[in-house]
Formats: sequence, C-alpha cells, structure tokens
Amino acid sequence: MKLKQAMTGIAALACMTAAHAQSAGTFYVTTGWLHLAPQSASDPLKETSVGGSPVNVTLPNTGASLDSADTLGFTAGYFVTDHIATEFVIGIPPKFNLDGSGAFSSYGKLGDAKQWSPTLLFKYYFRDAQARFRPYLGVGVTHVSFTDAEITNSVFEAQVLHGPTTVSTDSSWEPVFNGGFTFAIDQHWFAGFSLSYLPLSTTAKLNTAASTPVGTLNVQSQTKIRLNPIVSYVSIGYRF
Repeated sequence: MKLKQAMTGIAALACMTAAHAQSAGTFYVTTGWLHLAPQSASDPLKETSVGGSPVNVTLPNTGASLDSADTLGFTAGYFVTDHIATEFVIGIPPKFNLDGSGAFSSYGKLGDAKQWSPTLLFKYYFRDAQARFRPYLGVGVTHVSFTDAEITNSVFEAQVLHGPTTVSTDSSWEPVFNGGFTFAIDQHWFAGFSLSYLPLSTTAKLNTAASTPVGTLNVQSQTKIRLNPIVSYVSIGYRF
C-alpha cells in the first residue's frame, strides 16, 4: 500500500511539473533547420550616374531573382504568461545566389550575398499550458542587412557592366508574420514547426569602373529587389 501511495505521489508530481512546462516564467531555447524561400522579382537595372553626371537610363527587360537558401537557426524565448511569449530568433547568415532574369537570364548566376536578419517575435499560444500540442500565432520585427555582396560572373561584369563592380545594399527594419505549433515530447523537450513571412525589399547599388572609348568612367546603377521570403523552421527545443 505504501509503495502504491509513493508511486501515485511521484506520478502526481510529474504531472504537476509537466503542467507548468509551458506556463508563465518558463524559459526555452531551440535549434533547427531554417529554409528561406524568396518570392523574388526586381525592377529593371537603371543607370543613375556616369562620370559623376546624373542620368536616368533604364535597361528594359532586365532583372534578377534570388535562389532559396538553408541555414542553422537558433531561438531563445520566455513565457510572459501561460499564453504570451517573447522570442529572439537568429540564424547563421545564409548565402543567397542572385540569378539573372529577362535579358540577363542567359548569364545564370550573377553574384551572391549573405543575409542577416535577427528577429524579435511576440507569440500567442492557444490551448492550456499543460497541452502537449500548442498552435500559436506571432508578429514581430526584424532588421535585415546584407554582407559580402559581390558580382561573381566575370562575363556579365565585362559584357554588361563593362568593368570591375562593387555592390552595396540597403538595410531596413521589416515586420514579420509568424505561425506554427509545438509538441511536447516530455516535460522539458519539445519539437516545433513554424512558417514566417517577411514583406521585404532592398535596393542593390552597383559602382563600376567602366572602360569606355574616352577612358575609365565611374558608372553607378541600381535595382530594387523584392524578396518577400517565406521562412520555414523545423526545430527541437528544451524548456527550463
């Protein structure tokens, strides 16, 4: 009888611990696979300056798009209440390939760049704190920037840009819309899946030392690229 009572007490304690695994005051961390799938398009390439003189020359039927990319993601979060959590998201910066489109499509890959987008989310979890399956909706903000942007296609650089070219991009704050679910494996470990959407665009600015019949001239051009990525995240997490 005493053994039975002891086992019952232990089981009750375990249930109580599990019941509070997703409640107010809980910290958690996750890691997993981030897949970024840009729904990209761009404006035609436009020359804005030649030899220091402003111009406005658009190259019709030109453009570029970004390939999808994968990377390792990490999050850290805190349940403010049983239903509301804040979460910080970051990943190892993925490298995106920039491919030509329209008249540039024959050149294939034009260049690449790494993307940084640390994100702060506010999430609302449905169902009770002790539920094993908990869907949620979230909204947040991210700061997007690009590093190591470069033209890697020497043929494109020579035939279209007419000289060595450097690339810079804008950085910006953008909203994030998020939804997903978690599934408790036990009182500490859980698995998760989420989808996020970022209405994101950036302007790529090209600075070229162009070879011309009158010598080398500085040519500046730019294009606006709309990325609008859908980001999926498959993760494993641990609650403290």
